[in-house]
Amino acid sequence: MTPIPFCNSEWVALGGVLVVDDNLAFADVARGLLERQGERVLGTACTSAEAVELADELRPAVILVDLALGDECGLDLAHLLAGGDGRAPVIILISAYSPHDIAELMAASPVAGFLPKSDLSSDAIGQIVWHSRHISAGY
Repeated sequence: MTPIPFCNSEWVALGGVLVVDDNLAFADVARGLLERQGERVLGTACTSAEAVELADELRPAVILVDLALGDECGLDLAHLLAGGDGRAPVIILISAYSPHDIAELMAASPVAGFLPKSDLSSDAIGQIVWHSRHISAGY
């Protein structure tokens, strides 16, 4: 498969990344990994309430949302974050689950894609953002 050309700085310039995960150790690791890869991580949240507040305040271009947020559901949060004002961020679901285990759940959700936590990288996020932008633009 031919790699999709994508400049990561393009989406970072649009507003950076917000990481939402109830596992603070993972959120810190994800932040460090993405920052080492040149991305601008605006913040981390561990609950839906924190995520909504930070998203309103920081206006990230991309929000990584864990499927399981303790007693909360990442898909419910994705619906809250998606909004309808045309300025919605690209929402990417992350989880330790396999994509096959959650494909049905994602079909009716506003998320742009899914990344297993073990595959998290700037390039993987860039691929999802690229697809999302081009699909919404009608390409």
